[in-house]
Amino acid sequence: MTRVIDLRGRASLAAFAAGCVAVTIGVLLHLPMLWVARDMDFHLAGMAMDNSMMFGMLLIVAGIALAGYGLVPKSVGAHLAGVPRLAVAAPEDAPLSPAHWGLMAVLVVALSIDVMKPASLGFVMPGMVAEYAVSKAHAALVPFFALMGTVVGSVVWGMVADVYGRKASIMLSAIMFVGTSICGAMPSLNWNIAMCFLMGAAAGGMLPVTYALLAETMPSRDRGWALVLVGGLGAVGGYFAASGCSAVLQPLFGWRILWLLNLPTGLALVLMGGLIPESAKFLLAHGRTAEAQAVMARFGTTSHIMVDDEEDLDFIPHHSAQKPRGNLVSARFAGKTIALSVVAVSWGLINFGLLLWLPTSLIARGYSMAVSSKLLAQSALIAFPTVFVVALLFSRWSTKWSLASMIMVTLGGLVGVLLLDQDPGSNPVLPIALLIIGSNGVLAILLPYAAETYPLNIRGRGTGWVAACSKLGGLFAQLLSILALVPLLGAAALMIILPLMLALILVIRFCNETRGLDLRTLDGSA
Repeated sequence: MTRVIDLRGRASLAAFAAGCVAVTIGVLLHLPMLWVARDMDFHLAGMAMDNSMMFGMLLIVAGIALAGYGLVPKSVGAHLAGVPRLAVAAPEDAPLSPAHWGLMAVLVVALSIDVMKPASLGFVMPGMVAEYAVSKAHAALVPFFALMGTVVGSVVWGMVADVYGRKASIMLSAIMFVGTSICGAMPSLNWNIAMCFLMGAAAGGMLPVTYALLAETMPSRDRGWALVLVGGLGAVGGYFAASGCSAVLQPLFGWRILWLLNLPTGLALVLMGGLIPESAKFLLAHGRTAEAQAVMARFGTTSHIMVDDEEDLDFIPHHSAQKPRGNLVSARFAGKTIALSVVAVSWGLINFGLLLWLPTSLIARGYSMAVSSKLLAQSALIAFPTVFVVALLFSRWSTKWSLASMIMVTLGGLVGVLLLDQDPGSNPVLPIALLIIGSNGVLAILLPYAAETYPLNIRGRGTGWVAACSKLGGLFAQLLSILALVPLLGAAALMIILPLMLALILVIRFCNETRGLDLRTLDGSA
């Protein structure tokens, strides 16, 4: 049996590798046409797609399908009946090891790559409007469909993660990042819209799954600060990478370079896949005991086979992941789900509405794209150290009140932007930095808190739903752009203040303290 499993594992790895190669070749076939246009500032609008590009697109579709097939675990159900019950002493009680620190470092890079994708939308919009010679309302279809993709991806990837695994979902996002880099080589705006939908699905799906994986791997006493620190550094890092690359590369290569960066960053994430483990809890719940024990040994976990009359909270029934005994709107979780959903929608209005409108607003005030990108990069840099403060508050003070405090800081940032609109000559760095500090703090806390709120059998779904709600606010904001109803900066800030105040009230009313919560208790009583 072990030999059969090994052969299947090798076949799956070969299928995934072959899919990655096919997708990469498909992307590279789009680059010659772009290079030909270098003397025209890399403008491709109006040009017809050649045969190599069409063939490349077929390779990308086939490659993603093949890679996805390679990620699906084979014949898990056949092994469930004969798997012994295991008592697991960690990771809840394990000390931090080099493996834990290494996983945190890898996930910071992974989240930075993930956040960078949608964060680039605001920086490509002015160039797209100019090259395609379309109205801002028409061009707004690009971020609208990209955000729609993130909503779909967050929900679908959450379900996939609960069935096929956390790591498989992350790797699927990585290979889709590579494929959707052809957004930067599309001569047609409509093709760009389609590719950006897929890019959004991959980006939206990866974010909540990463939090679920980290929550199930870190010890209880270190889980809170680790989740917030990794999420916060990833969010700030992604936004800083997007604004920094825009400031440095866009003046030289145009707006398309920000999408083409999906190729090297996606491949980097694929190569880092060997450093990302599957959740041992997920593996145990699906009867993959040998794989689970290998992961547990890597992170300093001990386990033993339970005798018939032994009771241990660490044991997770093998059917729990396939047949959830709770749902997001059951009596136990409904209040929290509503509260976190409103917080997420409010955050989406800021991150995918107000912050995406900022580059265009700054240009309208007389700043160049390079200068406006630099100002936003400076604001993100100021926000960077606060991630450590947020992590400390979340892990050492209170998870609930840390979230409430960051909502208050965000409200202060919105007031600052409102005042900035009243005085156009004032320096925008500090008000924008305050807004980024607050919104990044909310994001850094929101999904880790969700991962600690929902049990194993619906953790992917729950965290995915909250992540999807964070994009729904962005969809509404982009709908305003499509309808040419984008409000002035001050009016937009005022529009967001009201739901964010409601979100603060709901969090105080319905959310409970999760600091130091042993996930074994949560998972065992689902």
